[in-house]
Amino acid sequence: MSNSLQRFSRREFLTAAAAGSAVLLGPAWLNAADETDPRVARVMTATIGIDMHNHVYPVGTEPHPWHGPQGGAPGGAPQGGQAPRPEEQSQAPELFLAEEIKRSGLTAVCASYVLDFAKNDKPGDARNNFLRWLTAIDAQLKKGYMHRALNLKDLEEAHVHGQPTIVQTVEGAQFIEGRLDRVEEVYQRGVRHLQVLHQNDDLVSPLGDVITSPAHLGGLTAFGAEVVKECNRLGILVDLAHATPETVLGALKIATKPVIISHTGLDSRTGANPRMAEMMKPHLISKERAKVVADAGGVIGVWTKLADSPKEFVENIKAMADAVGIDQVGIGTDSDLLSSRVGQGTNKAWPGLTEGFFYAVVGEMLLQGFTSDDIAKVGGRNYCRVFGKATAGPV
Repeated sequence: MSNSLQRFSRREFLTAAAAGSAVLLGPAWLNAADETDPRVARVMTATIGIDMHNHVYPVGTEPHPWHGPQGGAPGGAPQGGQAPRPEEQSQAPELFLAEEIKRSGLTAVCASYVLDFAKNDKPGDARNNFLRWLTAIDAQLKKGYMHRALNLKDLEEAHVHGQPTIVQTVEGAQFIEGRLDRVEEVYQRGVRHLQVLHQNDDLVSPLGDVITSPAHLGGLTAFGAEVVKECNRLGILVDLAHATPETVLGALKIATKPVIISHTGLDSRTGANPRMAEMMKPHLISKERAKVVADAGGVIGVWTKLADSPKEFVENIKAMADAVGIDQVGIGTDSDLLSSRVGQGTNKAWPGLTEGFFYAVVGEMLLQGFTSDDIAKVGGRNYCRVFGKATAGPV
């Protein structure tokens, strides 16, 4: 962080905060380092920091074949083509949910599981894998004295009390398998944010076309439309990440509440690595497509991919805000909270990152000229707005 920003101690900040009733002591400051830039402090105490898309894999639940025993994606290696060396394995040493959220400076992460990377050979496997993972998350929550955020009030209270929380989600709804009642089943388990699609179709009843495979369903399927309607009825935020433009348009036509695209980047921002840029190209979004979602009241999360530093990441956020408006942008890292691998872990998002993820991002946003209000919007307020509307109750 720039030395041009004056620094002061956590004790000094807490003393000053006690003298001013308008200051909220959010999670960043209950767990801050001894010294923190005062401008960063002021922003973070007023900001409900939320990562709109984060993979959370307690040990033993990792769906990737190079992370754990469940089996997973074809080829048996990450997108770069090489499995990490033993010393780079993502769960060594073991990290814990509450501790890593506190360390990041965020209030909450939208905790996801890449369901179609698990071993789903026959109908029933996806549901079983998802329920098994939810049980593992239950254990992490108990260990950290945490609860899932079920509505906007829960997020607000978590921030005020300095208690980290999660919004329960999943990446790919293959667990549904043509059974609409399974949406309510996971709602009862605490799911309040559903990414409908990922890479592979539901084995029984596909929901829509995805950006990484040739279109063959005509966009959102009839059953996919029923799933969107059921989410709106119950109070689950619909996430259209990985959906084709046709699928997105189909969902927008029938949705009665705002939707999001939790993690992507502008197709004009491809970074310095041509190979990675080509690999990520299908996942990126044009200004025109992003504006369609924004104009419908939705929010688009900017991921950390194709950004080699906090500076580049914030530049990508600025580009998205310029394209769709500051009120429609959030942060969706697409990182792994419980990973200690550089470039994969949330608090290891970039080489040389020594402070928590959100501390670094807020500091960089200030350096690049974002106002405190704009940082609060991107940092979590925009997500809170649509989450509040989506979870407000049956329609």
